[in-house]
Amino acid sequence: MRAYVFTDPALASLAGRFVWLDIDIEKPENAAFRKRMQVNVLPTYLVLDPADERSALRWVGGATAPQLARILDDARVAVAAGRTVTGRKNAVLTPADRALARADSLYGKADFVGAVTAYPQALAAAPPDWPRYGRAVESLLFSLSQTEAYEPGAQLALDAYPRLKGTSSAANLAATGLDCALSLPDDHPRRRELVDALDRIAQELAADRSIPMAADDRSAVYIAVLDARKAAKDSVGTHAAAAAWATYLDGEAARATTPEARAVFDSHRLSSYLELGEPERAIPMLAASERDLPRDYNPPARLATAYKAMKRWSDALAASDRAMARAYGPRKLLLYRTRADIFVGLADSTSARRTLDEAVSFAESLPSGQRSESTVTSLRKARAALH
Repeated sequence: MRAYVFTDPALASLAGRFVWLDIDIEKPENAAFRKRMQVNVLPTYLVLDPADERSALRWVGGATAPQLARILDDARVAVAAGRTVTGRKNAVLTPADRALARADSLYGKADFVGAVTAYPQALAAAPPDWPRYGRAVESLLFSLSQTEAYEPGAQLALDAYPRLKGTSSAANLAATGLDCALSLPDDHPRRRELVDALDRIAQELAADRSIPMAADDRSAVYIAVLDARKAAKDSVGTHAAAAAWATYLDGEAARATTPEARAVFDSHRLSSYLELGEPERAIPMLAASERDLPRDYNPPARLATAYKAMKRWSDALAASDRAMARAYGPRKLLLYRTRADIFVGLADSTSARRTLDEAVSFAESLPSGQRSESTVTSLRKARAALH
């Protein structure tokens, strides 16, 4: 978004209507904000009402510039509607807008249980041509996934798709809906039906370049298709899906005009190469990103992962050293895990145990809002498994 969307001239007219703030939630000083706003998925965008700093609107995932402009327009309505709901300001709003403001307020503070009830009320009150239909459905679908209401989530995606087909919302609909279907137990009576139907939609969307969507969103559709093939134990289909995903990402990266824009695709490109069993393909791009972005810990961290997959243990450890020197916050725990695996590959169990001990201590030292007890437990189990 920073490299492609926020630089789009089409957003210039909105610059004076909002105070833009980029918060790195990995930094300790931002832990309180992360906890208060319940930011657990990245990227997350919040529009705050300056009167009381409540989150009037939350958006999770990527967006195109036109899509973001519509979201921000909705946010202005959400702020006005929220003030009307609380009695602080009069405004002429439709019943659907009022209901949506209540739903957005719940969603904004990560009350997904409440949002699951509130968004259908807004949708029921909306006219057939309601311009906020797509965003309301996407927010409801994400809320359903967060509350593990997987069958209703998958069904919502199927029901809403005909109306949203060909729009930017279709990508999130397919990816999240298919993920919901795949999350159902294997013995669920509707699992296969829902997976097959949403898989067909996702494959159609991934291949259709005429549909405007953010590159991250299209990549997420490819991931959903790949997950469906893996769940079906279709090795040939899995390889084909990974190859198509890698081809798409390579094409997008080749069109990038700046190192930062190219590096946007590094994470997913590495994942696609790992799925193909070709981690060596990632080395040139990650080496270039580390050279071009010398303060960013991500390129050397990803190099460590690629070298680990290649069993080039010494190169992996050297890359891990560089990444650890630059990393901070909760994401550093992923680097500790990779580093421990590298030491195991080097047959150095003493260093592997010491690394996980350091990881536990670091995890426990994180401030409230960044500290995760489940992560600490997982690290302790990994440490105990190393005799």
